[in-house]
Amino acid sequence: MLDDGTVTMTPGLTDDELARIENEFGFEFADDHRSFLCTGLPIGESWPDWRSAPRRSLQQRMRLPVEGILFAVEWREFWGADWGVRPARMKDALRSANYHLARVPRLVPVQANHYLPAGRGTSGNPVLSVYQSDVTCCATDLPAYIAREFEGSEPDAPLRTSAVRFWSDLQ
Repeated sequence: MLDDGTVTMTPGLTDDELARIENEFGFEFADDHRSFLCTGLPIGESWPDWRSAPRRSLQQRMRLPVEGILFAVEWREFWGADWGVRPARMKDALRSANYHLARVPRLVPVQANHYLPAGRGTSGNPVLSVYQSDVTCCATDLPAYIAREFEGSEPDAPLRTSAVRFWSDLQ
């Protein structure tokens, strides 16, 4: 929340800054995420600083969901339901998992371990909490998430969300 001093809102990202970020990291923000970041850029310990954070730090945050799944494949015997038969050798299982993960929607950090799927021309996707293969829905969409984080509002009804290929299957 803003009033506890952990988040500072800075001026929103410009179109040029957004284009640079998307080009540098190889994804496109969803329309609602883009609109939010144009309005104001939250800066704080758990928010990605798209303007000033070191490139390596942002790359790590972008890679965390996939790295978490690969960790679960290696150490928790996780295997995607649509990935076919799991190879016997761990090296082959990790290679196959990487292949499949390269074909699922890319997740973009919103705050801490909360993510939105990337994709220009999309909006209204759920905000997902992702920790290894544990995925839960934090909010039905970005506006609901922002209302909860900044205004302290809670959802009135159980969360019903649109599905995000692969990631929603882990809920």
